[in-house]
Amino acid sequence: MSVVKPDDLTDKKPEKKLLAKLSQKAGRANGKIAVRHQGGGHKRRYRLVDFKQDKLDVPGKIAAIEKDPNRSALIALVHYKDGEKRYVLASEGMKKDVVIVASENAEIKKGNRTKLKNIPSGTIICNIEMVIGKGGQIVRSAGSGATLMAIDEKMAQIKLSSGEIRLISRECFATIGQVSNFEHSAEKIGKAGRSRWKGVRPAVRGSAMNPVDHPHGGGEGRQGIGLKYPKTPWGKAALGKKTRKKSKYSDKFIVKRRTKKK
Repeated sequence: MSVVKPDDLTDKKPEKKLLAKLSQKAGRANGKIAVRHQGGGHKRRYRLVDFKQDKLDVPGKIAAIEKDPNRSALIALVHYKDGEKRYVLASEGMKKDVVIVASENAEIKKGNRTKLKNIPSGTIICNIEMVIGKGGQIVRSAGSGATLMAIDEKMAQIKLSSGEIRLISRECFATIGQVSNFEHSAEKIGKAGRSRWKGVRPAVRGSAMNPVDHPHGGGEGRQGIGLKYPKTPWGKAALGKKTRKKSKYSDKFIVKRRTKKK
């Protein structure tokens, strides 16, 4: 088992006014299992993270860097000049006592937030808006970052970590730098109990079941699934099946599809 503890974490309890109730669904709908392998888990409170960062031209001082049990990235508690406190998604380079600002004319430095049209090409960005004023929707998980490729009259070209190149309005906001806690992917769970703390229940292989329970089930001893391709318990294709709608409205914004993993 390994535990990743970033150096910049602050030894502080979460801000009470920025916490909300988080009810556990445990993968049930009307008491019946809708999503398998979910249930239990440690009790958590939701952190009200400000993805919009719409407090423009007001500098904020980072008071603490905290772990959020609901996401892989770290969060930063910001004390603004007017006395308001907010949680924001922590990007690389954010530390206690560092001053950040969200503004159209913000300085191009890590942690600041500004419009895409004001960011130089080749800059690594995160927490990017897809709709003007809606707040950051993409590039929010630990260690992720996108590259601003180019900007034309109306749109900016963004290259995501998957290899996909996408068009986004140049008036949308983005945070400069990559998301914090890039070591998250190196973390090893190590034991079954730790998965249970996260609310993950055991998963049984389909090939270990009976034919009545799974398309892969049955047979004497260990053997293959006996099918052309793997199936879900409900008989649908499990691997390689495209689930995106053929005529999705946002297709026109995708310049290049993501590259397949070899």
